[in-house]
Amino acid sequence: MGVPSTDAVLIEKPKKTGEPYVITVNCPDKTGLGCDICRTILEFGLYITKGDVSTDGIWCYIVLWVLPHASSLIVKWSNLKDRLMSVCPSCPVQFYFIPQPAHSPSSPVYLLKFLSLDRKGLLHDVTQVLSELELTIQRVKVTTTPDGRVLDLFFITDNKDLLHTKKRQDQTYEQLHAVLGESCISCGLQLAGPEYGGHQAISTLSPAVAEELFKWELLKNETPSQALSPDFAILKKTTIAADNSLSPAHTLLQIHSVDRKGLLYDIMRTLKDCNIQIAYGRFSPNVSGHRDLDLFIQQKDGKKIVDPEKQSALISRLKLEMLHPLRVIISSRGPDTELIVANPVELSGKGRPRVFYDVTLALKMLGICIFSIAQTVELTVLLVRLKLEGILHQIENGKYTDFSWKRVVNSSSQAQRLKIGLWIELGER
Repeated sequence: MGVPSTDAVLIEKPKKTGEPYVITVNCPDKTGLGCDICRTILEFGLYITKGDVSTDGIWCYIVLWVLPHASSLIVKWSNLKDRLMSVCPSCPVQFYFIPQPAHSPSSPVYLLKFLSLDRKGLLHDVTQVLSELELTIQRVKVTTTPDGRVLDLFFITDNKDLLHTKKRQDQTYEQLHAVLGESCISCGLQLAGPEYGGHQAISTLSPAVAEELFKWELLKNETPSQALSPDFAILKKTTIAADNSLSPAHTLLQIHSVDRKGLLYDIMRTLKDCNIQIAYGRFSPNVSGHRDLDLFIQQKDGKKIVDPEKQSALISRLKLEMLHPLRVIISSRGPDTELIVANPVELSGKGRPRVFYDVTLALKMLGICIFSIAQTVELTVLLVRLKLEGILHQIENGKYTDFSWKRVVNSSSQAQRLKIGLWIELGER
């Protein structure tokens, strides 16, 4: 008996203001489906309050309760439904067919170039417009001229694959002009040419900083004073246990962790990259700032994880990804100070959603002017020169395919203010 395609993803509105929306996904199963769904929800600025996942290996049923991270966030729920439909596997003909957006294997990259008068918060305001338009930033180059003008080059892709149409381009221009106002001197949009490949190699990290940034694990002798916040010791109390006694075919993972932005995505991303399948999962609501998760999992071959070494390796990797999904380092580089923010990417090549958005928002809230940015596609490294209370700093934001942790190299009061502002906005709490 067929099921209407519109029932593959249902979004139920709350009866009262402040209550969560309920997202139900009912579709064929695939390894990593939970990660793709959590990623999409995080991209729309939503927080998963609780959830249930159940699958027989062929069909999957997921129910998630979600709320916007910020009360001021305007969520386009119909667009969210379309995006969730696009990550659901196609159904066999004998069941039903789910029409999906026509996403090309490799979406074309467009160059958005504009020149405007500089002001505080400009970069974040533009980033917010692009986010609301569902345009993904692949690379950025920002340069501020001595006369107070800023030249921005955004290399972007369209999640809707409609940027080639005049209607979509006009919509982009209209919303950008609404933000930039009279300060906008010129604005253009075109397919990216050779200049896209010309911004791929940026060598900004010293060997010492690179070694600190991309270490595989947090050293046992590190103290909380080396971390971004005094609450770091609390974060280290995350516990993960594996139990094979409760199911003949599945390993039970019991996770107790401090709650934060993107927690479920980081767990699902790690399991996806490890080719681990979830047969049943329950995400409990936040209680006193903590979350409990019960996940019945299998390896790709359909067997439970009985090898103690494999169990230990999976638990260690989960802890690293859960405790430190982002890396933040501050160090001296000549007369300047560098702040590096790095996050891992999925094996598929997709980076963590909204990191650039959150970084620019934190800088805007701190009243920090951004002077220049350069970004590569491999590490997605952004170089930002900024001025904070008369001291020149640099900020870098990047993605990396490794684990994540935080270490303070420079602990001046001004640098600490900047670190904590970023740390809070990025959700490391």
